[in-house]
Amino acid sequence: MYAQGMKVGIFDSGLGGLFTLRAIAETLPKYDYVYLGDTKHLPYGSRSHDEIYQYLKEGLSFLFQNECGLVIVACNSASAEALKRVQSEYLPIHYPDRKVLGMIVPMTEACASYDHVGLIATLATVHSGAYEREFKKRTPHTRLTSLATPNLVPLIESGDHERVVASLKEYLAQLTDIDALLLGCTHYAIVKDIIQKIVPTSVAIISQDTVVPLKTSDYLDRHPEIEKTLSRDGTKAFFVTSMSDRFRELAKDWFGEAIIVQEVSLPEDVK
Repeated sequence: MYAQGMKVGIFDSGLGGLFTLRAIAETLPKYDYVYLGDTKHLPYGSRSHDEIYQYLKEGLSFLFQNECGLVIVACNSASAEALKRVQSEYLPIHYPDRKVLGMIVPMTEACASYDHVGLIATLATVHSGAYEREFKKRTPHTRLTSLATPNLVPLIESGDHERVVASLKEYLAQLTDIDALLLGCTHYAIVKDIIQKIVPTSVAIISQDTVVPLKTSDYLDRHPEIEKTLSRDGTKAFFVTSMSDRFRELAKDWFGEAIIVQEVSLPEDVK
């Protein structure tokens, strides 16, 4: 039995998830959203599996305690490294009536019509092999070439435009003969316009901010037992584990209003 009046939670390691939230809220504006950015532990891409798993549990615990019935893990590193373990070990014991969705499956499904897809992602995402496994299962005809791009998240977070451009050019030069580029990190959607200017015009850009809103809508259509529990006041609450002026500025720019972002401490005793 699902509780009523539940919200949709969005979990990410930093700024990029705001882009995903904005896109989802534009497509599904009636629901209430709670955003949590674990900026204290950014970047996740260089963290170990156990660290990411613990941080994800802590973040989910916070969101569940703030009445989220459905949580979307926008962070690819967390989706790749810890989502399946959370779904099989943590949720059944602690929150059996809550649902947690990740990025790997919907982003893979969005690549089904392409022959050769290039993936740029964090070290954790690439090393996990999660995308390779899903491609073999869901789009076995599609060739996937993965490239770890560890410098991008810190540069995007810093706002250093020139170094972001230079780093992107260096990385993308290594991906040739692709017909689609999968942006396997929430942060990369922030610089999607730059990426589009670097890659050939024939290369399609597969980005979370375009894929995930439609996939979320489809999921809710297929699961009315969850959809009917969601509250519908169109509210958004924003939380981070470490505040920065850049986060405040971008949140204001992306949502067109002086939104309130609160700094919180997560429950570190989550087992």
